[in-house]
Amino acid sequence: MALNSPELHASPLAVLTSVEPMPPDAEERTISLMELSDIIEATMKPAEILSQPLTLPNGSVIPNRFAKSAMSETLGTIDNHPTRSLVRLYRAWAEGGAGLSITGNVMIDRKHIGEPQNVVVEDESDLGLLTAWAEAGKVGGGQIWVQLNHPGKQSPRMLNPDPVSPSAIPFRKELQGMFATPRELTPAEIEDIVERFARGAAVAKKAGFDGVQIHGAHGYLVSQFLSPHHNQRTDEWGGSAEKRRRFVLAVYRAIREACGPDFNVGIKLNSADFQRGGFTEEESLAVIDSLASEGIDLVEISGGNYENPAMAKGGDSGRVKESTRAREAYFLAFAEQVRARVAVPLMVTGGFRTAEGMAQALESGATDLVGLARPLVVEPDLPLRILGGEPVVSAVRPIRTGIRMVDDLALMEVSWYARQIGRIARGKKPRKHDRGVLSLVEVLGVMATRGMRTRLRAGE
Repeated sequence: MALNSPELHASPLAVLTSVEPMPPDAEERTISLMELSDIIEATMKPAEILSQPLTLPNGSVIPNRFAKSAMSETLGTIDNHPTRSLVRLYRAWAEGGAGLSITGNVMIDRKHIGEPQNVVVEDESDLGLLTAWAEAGKVGGGQIWVQLNHPGKQSPRMLNPDPVSPSAIPFRKELQGMFATPRELTPAEIEDIVERFARGAAVAKKAGFDGVQIHGAHGYLVSQFLSPHHNQRTDEWGGSAEKRRRFVLAVYRAIREACGPDFNVGIKLNSADFQRGGFTEEESLAVIDSLASEGIDLVEISGGNYENPAMAKGGDSGRVKESTRAREAYFLAFAEQVRARVAVPLMVTGGFRTAEGMAQALESGATDLVGLARPLVVEPDLPLRILGGEPVVSAVRPIRTGIRMVDDLALMEVSWYARQIGRIARGKKPRKHDRGVLSLVEVLGVMATRGMRTRLRAGE
């Protein structure tokens, strides 16, 4: 029996793979198989648990349980092509021991990007650099997947004065200066976006990436279609929860048709938007049910959006509950609900800080991969050190400026870590801790420079 076979999903790290039949009186002179399994699991060290390979439904094998979750690197050119910086960055993470690395925010439409210097894949024009990127991400024997995304209305005014969304619903008042009110997508435009996802995945496969992840979380376009707040359409693409799921299912099916059954396809999905009238846990569970029945290979669980960025602040409110702090992972409780319903491989990201906490999450059966983002920015070799037996505690700690608007939107949190990603990409060591006001000044300077470059490119 395989370590991650469906029969063992309640305890995916059971270590006994086969046994000989025992005579009827065996229990009188030996401990039971279940007791022996419990004893072995109890004595396994975190390194042994985290080093176990994971076989996905299509037979693809991830060599250990560490997954570098997607973070937006913003290391493309000003006109959105990949760079050698991305090659150096992902080589560092691959050499650091991650079994799976997922790239951040590769966009599928040059007219609709989420941030300056996002990479866009619309065709094979950058196949050479994309191939180098894929090769670098696999140097340690792990896998690398491309996260494919469309921002929808989460495209800042300075990048896109005409954003699109399922419905013409503006952001809340305090964000309307940053984001324009979107226009409603036409049915033909929706079909075109579906095809763009499939085309991007096909290019990624040709470049040598092992899979793609559909970004269905954090308030981007796929998430907007799923949300009853952002999707108030009355046609076949909106209305009921089933119709709101149609877009993500169409994207998944188009990618699968373009890339075949052996190519890995996953999704990053919100457990909830944590927003009144938004996407709920019950709806998220229904989406996962549908995708699992379609054969998706991996589901990563996250939460929040720009209006309530739980993904950057820690769970559903930014205030980490004591029960969550003890278990470390922000979304582990929701993952347990998913596990009770389906056997699809799960990845939980957010909150993991110790080797023991990571191992316990795997032992509980709630997740199959430990998703790490910020910990791998300040310590790219964290997986390798844990696998080597070090009693590691991540150096990550909250970043606060004392400026409420900046802290509420997690602007400093996101921007400071982006700066450290840039340092790794330049061959430098990342800083482990921010430097207070000085870090804020540095971040504001970078944001102002990028904004000016973007406006010059737009001809403003």
